[in-house]
Amino acid sequence: MPSFSIIHLEFLGWAAMWTIGLSAIAFIGGGLLGFAVALARISPLRAVRMAAAGYIQLVQGTPLLVLLFLIYFGIAILGFDQVPAILAAAAGLIIYSSGFLGEIWRGCIESVPKTQWEAAECLALSRWQRMVKVIMPQALRIATPPTVGFLVQIVKNTSLASVVGFVELSQAGKLINNSIFEPFTVFIVVALFYFAICFPLSVWSRTLERKLNVAHR
Repeated sequence: MPSFSIIHLEFLGWAAMWTIGLSAIAFIGGGLLGFAVALARISPLRAVRMAAAGYIQLVQGTPLLVLLFLIYFGIAILGFDQVPAILAAAAGLIIYSSGFLGEIWRGCIESVPKTQWEAAECLALSRWQRMVKVIMPQALRIATPPTVGFLVQIVKNTSLASVVGFVELSQAGKLINNSIFEPFTVFIVVALFYFAICFPLSVWSRTLERKLNVAHR
């Protein structure tokens, strides 16, 4: 029976790159959608706020695993062609990320002191000008550490993409283990790959928090 070799390590390395790529897609796409959701949550229109709140509750109340199943299998059940695994995984993670990032950023925007909102209003700035020139720069400082921290969660949650057939890092570990039956060795290496991806992000998040002094605001 073959044992763990450099070929398996190379396969895990490529799978780790796919994990990073999927995480980047989920973060960028989820960030764009989440930003729109965050703005909708603070909209002066009650209907828009309620719709955004309902979206967040729906996304946060649905397990990511179920969301992936719904996208991958649900579209085919409706009569459309089944989407490729990478598109289903990306779409599921984007929707999942947008629900959480939207609420994180909404909280950061609303945490800007009310005096700043009132001062900007006294300067006769329009709502758009107040947001761009006064509120957003301050909210960005507050939002950076938790956003980077959530990025770590996105990386780890890509492991669920294997349920729709996408071969990321954890799925690659399963495939290797099924061929050589060395679970301890294989998944120790998989864990090290995840650590190498996530640990720098965690350190970066703590560094940003210290630099921005968010914890003391």
